[in-house]
Amino acid sequence: MSTNERHVPVMLRRCLDLLAPALEKPGGAGGGRAPVVVDCTLGLGGHSEAMLSAFPEVRLIGLDRDPEALRLAGERLAPFGERATLVHAVYDELPRVLDRLGVPRVQGVLFDLGVSSMQLDEAERGFAYARDAPLDMRMDQSRGIGAAEVLNTYPPGELVRVLRVYGEEKHAKRIVEAIVREREKEPFTTSARLVELIRAALPQAAKRTGGNPAKRTFQALRIEVNGELAVLGRALPAAVAALAVGGRIAVLSYHSLEDRLVKQVLAAGAASTAPPGLPVVPERYQPRLRLLTRGAELPTEEEVAENRRAAPARLRGAERIREEP
Repeated sequence: MSTNERHVPVMLRRCLDLLAPALEKPGGAGGGRAPVVVDCTLGLGGHSEAMLSAFPEVRLIGLDRDPEALRLAGERLAPFGERATLVHAVYDELPRVLDRLGVPRVQGVLFDLGVSSMQLDEAERGFAYARDAPLDMRMDQSRGIGAAEVLNTYPPGELVRVLRVYGEEKHAKRIVEAIVREREKEPFTTSARLVELIRAALPQAAKRTGGNPAKRTFQALRIEVNGELAVLGRALPAAVAALAVGGRIAVLSYHSLEDRLVKQVLAAGAASTAPPGLPVVPERYQPRLRLLTRGAELPTEEEVAENRRAAPARLRGAERIREEP
């Protein structure tokens, strides 16, 4: 299967529409330079390919922590030559990447959070609970610890916290008690054993709703292994700070924890920071951002029918309207 067939970009048309006003005009101080857009979550390059095609003057910087995703995206984007610069980096490293490339400000930033199609489709990565595979879940397999090590070594209280906070799992304590009993007999290595344990640990009522009962635990382990929320909490303010005036940011999230964080960062940028009661708000207190979406936008029914992985997507966007004081 080709890279193009493996990856259907989520809410592609709407992402392009949100970013278009910033990417259709020359970038840089005084204009004249090519506008720069950063795809902070390159994946298999579907959104990036569309942006390079739709905006012929744009220069793209694509970041991904997964070396295999970078390789495949590089093949897909090769026809665009030097217009695409791909970098092995986690998206909270954006300021360092831009500094190294000599890019002080950018006109667009896109985040497509969550797990890429490639990571879900390759069983050996351990992201998908529907197939038996090694419990890894690292987006960059060259660093860090995998999900099996988390399950086998974390103290029970820490495991409960991970499942409750990152998986919003109501039955975290029951699941962790079962994990601790089983890991004393034999360490966890594969996903099928964990899924079976979760099914056995949950009460019948909990297994009748909400899809696969292992979904929340797998989400929690993935977030813990990759430090996703901590990374996102650093990356979003950095991305906003990198935007030139008139620049735009679009963020696709796939669960409530991500979306809540995106909402908080964008709402804070769009709010006045003036002390209450001032008759006139000085410029330094005025909002830096203008929200482009009313709440979080959802994929259409047609898109979900074509691409079931789009179903949980939530899209938010904002425009930079003022420099920092």
